[in-house]
Amino acid sequence: MSHLHIAKNVLLFESEQIRRTMDHLDDTFNQAVDAILRAKGKVVICGIGKSGAVAQKITATLCSTGTPAVFLHAAEAAHGDLGVYADGDPVLMISKSGTTEEMLRLIPFFIEAKSPVIAIVGNLNSPIGRSATYVLDGTVEKEADALNLAPTASTTVALALGDALAVALMHARGFTEKDFARFHPGGQLGKNLMLKVEDVMHEYPLIAHVAETNTFRELILAMTKYNLGAACVVDDQQRLIGLVTDGDVRRSLLRDADMSSLTVSAIMTRNPIKIHTHATLKEAVDLMENRTSQLSVLPVVEGETCMGLIRIHDIYQS
Repeated sequence: MSHLHIAKNVLLFESEQIRRTMDHLDDTFNQAVDAILRAKGKVVICGIGKSGAVAQKITATLCSTGTPAVFLHAAEAAHGDLGVYADGDPVLMISKSGTTEEMLRLIPFFIEAKSPVIAIVGNLNSPIGRSATYVLDGTVEKEADALNLAPTASTTVALALGDALAVALMHARGFTEKDFARFHPGGQLGKNLMLKVEDVMHEYPLIAHVAETNTFRELILAMTKYNLGAACVVDDQQRLIGLVTDGDVRRSLLRDADMSSLTVSAIMTRNPIKIHTHATLKEAVDLMENRTSQLSVLPVVEGETCMGLIRIHDIYQS
């Protein structure tokens, strides 16, 4: 069996387990979300081993989407780390077996302190499954490896349930792109939401711009001077009427034997895809990348007036 065949089998099997998990969801999920929304404190997410790694990822996802959360290592909790917990904090416990001893010791403490305990477990009839306030079914038919030993499908399902909780909470809180940007000021995602096209674009007239009657030679000189990968084609009132990219130039060289009589109008893309100065960088990225044939440059306009150019390189270097 080839490596590729094994990989496809793993992905197919794990996707089937997630689908199976979806079919098992019931009103308990709603109750768990509501319990988190009612609580004034943060969510404490507890796990150990591979489940601990999943818990850390869910913690990060919740924090970045508007739900304060902290990770509590189950083994370290009894040695001082319980200091991150406050009475009433909702607790999310992740355990495949549902018998993790370090976590079982903590449940009476959490319940006595009036915390709702939400459990993602792979065994609903386990001690953790029976003790938790809300139980989310994280069972799988088996693991994805041939030996049925390595935490694979079970961790994928637990992670997917954590994502489902995070997204449901985002929706309930009315979490917006502006909120997301506020929590990600230093990352590319945050920059793309906070910065506008006008913040990083190359402004007119510091871009290659030509008339459609200009010659091929004049076009090449303008594009060489500014070296931005494209030239905007404008009329005498600076209105955008077309765009010529480096790719257009190369294709014309392959196609046209006689370049001496060639004009810009024969090469340009008329009415090109464009973007407004006040659009976010995210909108620019979506325009350029979420398409079959990706774009590397966009003309920038206000109304019909050409204001400049923005390249995908400019966005990722911002």
